[in-house]
Amino acid sequence: MKQLTIIKIGGNVIDNSQNLHQFLLDFTALPGDKILIHGGGKIATELGESLGIEAKMVDGRRITDIETLRIVTMVYAGLINKNMVAQLQAKGNNAIGLTGADGNIIKAKKRPVKDIDYGFVGDLDENSISSTTLDSLLKAGLTPVLCAITHDGDMQLLNTNADTIASAVAVAMSSLYETRLVYCFEKKGVLKDVNDDATVVHEIKASEFEALKADGTVQGGMIPKLHNAFEAINKGVAAVYIGKADELVELEGGNFGTKLNP
Repeated sequence: MKQLTIIKIGGNVIDNSQNLHQFLLDFTALPGDKILIHGGGKIATELGESLGIEAKMVDGRRITDIETLRIVTMVYAGLINKNMVAQLQAKGNNAIGLTGADGNIIKAKKRPVKDIDYGFVGDLDENSISSTTLDSLLKAGLTPVLCAITHDGDMQLLNTNADTIASAVAVAMSSLYETRLVYCFEKKGVLKDVNDDATVVHEIKASEFEALKADGTVQGGMIPKLHNAFEAINKGVAAVYIGKADELVELEGGNFGTKLNP
């Protein structure tokens, strides 16, 4: 089975042009088939503010009203996505930039209103990802670059969490490829001491997760990230890595961040 690497990058890479340039160089150098998934960073918030549209957040999650949806679609699917594709082309990587609506690759459902109305936010299920379409693009020699905009199949675009998209894509593709999922963020990995980059936990097995939560090694926003990662592994993803974008070159040598195993 061929190997496929799925990498998700966040705003800390996107917001810094030098960091993004280096990351895309390292991404291009990775062997084998690849898919890149990205969020939006500060640009959508800054553009919205310049137009008098203030970002609304609840527990770190963006409320996507109709004005915000227009902004994030312009920024994620347009400015950021096409800038990345142009840079990858210049680096010899034949990339294609896509939303979930393109080729019906990611079909989401609008999040139901419970305690909070998140607006035009899309949730995914096990049938959301068109693995056959992604596979056909990879076989054509293309590198898909997916932004965080999905659709519901009934003309409505939706804003969907990029971490969630990355996990869902990895699970969907795991029946066709030996799939590894890489989350790139601002830390070197899971740290025993969040303020000390030298305390990276290099490997975590699913059986160790509860103990690491109990002793406080894994806490805060890292808990749902690891929970989602082990969910992906349980559904067929070969391995999940969490580490710093500017160290991606270490992935092939086995020294990148934290590796999560079954």
